[in-house]
Amino acid sequence: MAKVFRFENTEKGFLNFKNWLLELKSQNAKIESLIGAEPTGHYWFGLGAYLKESTEKLVLVNPYHVMRTKELDDNHPSKTDTKDPKTIAKLVIDGRYTEPNIAQGVFADIRVANNNRLRLQKDINALKNRVERWLKIYFPQYKNVFGDWTGKGSLMVLKEIPLPEDVRSYEVDGINQIWRKEKVRALGKKRALKLYNFAKKSIGVKEGLQAAKLEISMLVEEYELKRKQYEKCLKLIEKLLEEVPNADLMLEMKGVGIVTVAGFISEVGDISRYDSPKQIQKLAGLALKENSSGKHRGKTSISKRGRKRLRTLLFQVVMPLIGKVEEFKDLHMYYTTRPKNPLKKKQSIVALSCKLIRVFYAILTKGIEYDAKKFVGDIRRPELKAA
Repeated sequence: MAKVFRFENTEKGFLNFKNWLLELKSQNAKIESLIGAEPTGHYWFGLGAYLKESTEKLVLVNPYHVMRTKELDDNHPSKTDTKDPKTIAKLVIDGRYTEPNIAQGVFADIRVANNNRLRLQKDINALKNRVERWLKIYFPQYKNVFGDWTGKGSLMVLKEIPLPEDVRSYEVDGINQIWRKEKVRALGKKRALKLYNFAKKSIGVKEGLQAAKLEISMLVEEYELKRKQYEKCLKLIEKLLEEVPNADLMLEMKGVGIVTVAGFISEVGDISRYDSPKQIQKLAGLALKENSSGKHRGKTSISKRGRKRLRTLLFQVVMPLIGKVEEFKDLHMYYTTRPKNPLKKKQSIVALSCKLIRVFYAILTKGIEYDAKKFVGDIRRPELKAA
């Protein structure tokens, strides 16, 4: 087995790698090279950027393929730093690789900004769950007063008098005064009285209250900070989308907002890279696969090989569109109730997701406005064919 060349993920390491590569080319009388890598985590990003600047071509091998083919040579399940490069090299030689979609310009900014937005959304959801837990332990009746604890008036209460005993000590006028200081008009003595009465009857835990008060203070503070960061991120995304040709036409679609458009563009990148919407369908893992052998015909399902975030985004967009937008609702009804080859609900959602990809592709590539009448063409087509 060939000796493994190791290098660090630094400028010096990349330079050593390039010199080693040039030496290999010289020894084997080659003028071009193809560098294969397994995209595990973020470790290949720096190398990818360096190779792009140095005009060396980098390709990526699916880690799943490496795992499945690593036993072909030695019939052994071991996985080592010596064995993996050889497996990756053989897959590259066989042409079993993909070229990385390294976003550039505004598309790179949108991808990074959207990743930050997703991370912040995850953090916010986690904080919400922690606050919900806290309330159920120390002030269970709080939700009877404030259905949504994230409102401005509720956050003011949680920061100043979160515990039932704090509420009781302030009494009705004191609670009302908290809102009057910040000129919160939606809340007054009626809400303050309701909060006070529930505080008197509270069945919350009455031990460890000093630490509990500090905990809720930190949670609310962190929640407000994350919300501000999220809004800043969203404003940047909105500004960046103005630089993407025809993104404004996508936003004109009913039920499609900034989050949807930014999520789609961040995953797909520059639309000019694609010759057909089917390529994006495959990228999302929505391409159909069939399991059959001989006379047996198995079920047809989607491959789920591709960008999970893109597939999730499409499902999350299509679901509310089916419920609120007339043409989506009609087409979903047609797919699931047509006499010939009716689809199940989930199959219909997949079909509508693929159709939404085609709509987005047409808008971004051709700069045309969304047409609801064209969208429901599948319903009219069989009737026209019969006529």
